Amino acid sequence: MSEIRNRLEKNFKKLGPWAERHRIEAYRIYERDIPDYPFIIDRYKDHFLIYDRGHSEIDSKEGKREHFPQLVSALKELFSAVDEKIIVKRRERQKGESQYEKIDGTGRTMVVRESQALFTVNLYDYLDTGLFLDHRLMRQKIFETAKDKDFLNLFAYTCSVSVFAALGGARTTSVDMSATYTRWGQDNFALNKISPAGHEFITQNALEFLGDRTYKKRFDLIFLDPPTFSNSKRMAQSFEVERDQEFLVENAMRLLKPNGTLYFSNNKRTFKLAPAIQSRYSVRDITAQTIPKDFRDPKIHYVFQIRSQK
Repeated sequence: MSEIRNRLEKNFKKLGPWAERHRIEAYRIYERDIPDYPFIIDRYKDHFLIYDRGHSEIDSKEGKREHFPQLVSALKELFSAVDEKIIVKRRERQKGESQYEKIDGTGRTMVVRESQALFTVNLYDYLDTGLFLDHRLMRQKIFETAKDKDFLNLFAYTCSVSVFAALGGARTTSVDMSATYTRWGQDNFALNKISPAGHEFITQNALEFLGDRTYKKRFDLIFLDPPTFSNSKRMAQSFEVERDQEFLVENAMRLLKPNGTLYFSNNKRTFKLAPAIQSRYSVRDITAQTIPKDFRDPKIHYVFQIRSQK
């Protein structure tokens, strides 16, 4: 029995019952646990998505061995996975608006459950699937605190956080520059039988939205989850989350009601919150509370809870 098969079996024995108990059909089952197998595997029902950084062959003391075929064989043995349900994507450093670019055109989607909600995902056509698995606990936190609140989701992607806010009883506004993802978000609302009344979808660059001083609506809860970097042609200038964090937070706080809460999240591994933000507002680093059970990497994202100082 191979080393990778042992590890996958061990992980599944721990995560399988947990996922079933919480009605989670999409979760991370392997995350570079073994150095010789530097892959990430996410399970979506009976599909397996492998993220490969190009290390399909690893040098070892025994010489060059092909570890990727062993990984695929282990998935087939343990889960009876078939070739067409094992999808491989190469993860590279994100550039520009690569998160919006298609890498295939299959149009094949599936629906997965996450506790109270259902989501349409596409495992083939984009680098990301339509559901950021690492924000599962953040979505649950929003669900639990959203009742009767006005909720704003900036860089909303496919609006999964907005879905949980709506299911929790919030009125939602979702902002993303991609019309494709805005429509995807609307489809997710329809999938969960959420009436469109009280929910707004805005196809606009979130930076432009934040800079619009004529916008008058205010919110009880804001989720701000920008990309690390973008040089999209649809933007007048490049964006970098650490460099531009004060603009983001200042303008998001301007849109908060007096007792509101901003959740500022990003996935830059070396991110440091600016001292000016820490001195100006009441800030709590809640990252540790938002890393899911199935993620080994404590730097998969950062989350800060920001409120006005009393």
